[in-house]
Amino acid sequence: MAKTERIREAFDGPLDLSYLRERERAGWRLVGLEWEREVEGDDAGAPERLEEAPFGSQVSGDCEHLEENPPEMQFLFSMMELIIQDISLTKVAEELNKKGFRTRQGTEWGPVAVFNMLPRLIEVTPKILGSEEWVERRKRLSLVY
Repeated sequence: MAKTERIREAFDGPLDLSYLRERERAGWRLVGLEWEREVEGDDAGAPERLEEAPFGSQVSGDCEHLEENPPEMQFLFSMMELIIQDISLTKVAEELNKKGFRTRQGTEWGPVAVFNMLPRLIEVTPKILGSEEWVERRKRLSLVY
């Protein structure tokens, strides 16, 4: 498999079309341009705030859509099991930590962090309840109750 080579060049002046043609003849392909300009004011043209992918999801390899994040989905499945058992949020956090789950920042779960995750759990509940994995987990939950 051929290896891709990339280089980045900075320009001080205008871009010359003959230079681009010369690079193409040498086998290079233009894959991007970056533009900049000076603007007035402190926040003019400030970039928009970027959002994280929702918990349980990650940006796909092609950067065009979201896909499931398996470790985070396992966390959500476990959290759902514990919530259904009517366990306090403090105990839920303790159990999730015992299972080795950590937040995206790598810290242990606390009751507030678990509470803040409840809206996301509600969003993903239809996907969880419709999965084959949940059918198997639900059988085990029936034995516990």
